[in-house]
Amino acid sequence: MIYPLPAVLVSCGAAPDEYNLLTVAWTGTICSEPPMCYVSIRRERHSYDIIRRNMAFVINLTTEELARATDWCGVRSGRQYDKFKEMGLTPVPARLVQAPIVDEAPVNIECRVREIISLGSHDMFLAEVVNVQADDRYLDPESGKLDLAAARPLVYDHGKYYSLGQEIGKFGWTVEKKNK
Repeated sequence: MIYPLPAVLVSCGAAPDEYNLLTVAWTGTICSEPPMCYVSIRRERHSYDIIRRNMAFVINLTTEELARATDWCGVRSGRQYDKFKEMGLTPVPARLVQAPIVDEAPVNIECRVREIISLGSHDMFLAEVVNVQADDRYLDPESGKLDLAAARPLVYDHGKYYSLGQEIGKFGWTVEKKNK
């Protein structure tokens, strides 16, 4: 019951004829050095075999603007639909892995699978982050960090999608010394 979760579009496929998207909420960072993350996917999902075969995927962060595509890609199968075409999304080959990025996403995280762990209903794909691409429109010009307010990321909570709210503090703000 750990919510909210990021609602992301995971893209996969080594060539345009196998490109696919799936919506994932079970994803996250697991290590900073080396940078690693995971996605957990049911074995019966169409993308499961594509990712297992190519050992690569891209986590594409989503926004309020991508909410419809995010939901649709989670309830339709790539066996029957070309999800990029159906949702009007642009697949662009990733720089370092054999998978496309979603050009409309504010951030694309290219991942190379290092290990697959069978957990029960889902298998966890542990992956090394090998490249991150970010749309300049969502980067703070001074810090170079992602401007969450501008990106308006989408999150998932108990079957519903939400946008993130207002910033209330930063890491360590409760113990930070105040300038007098």
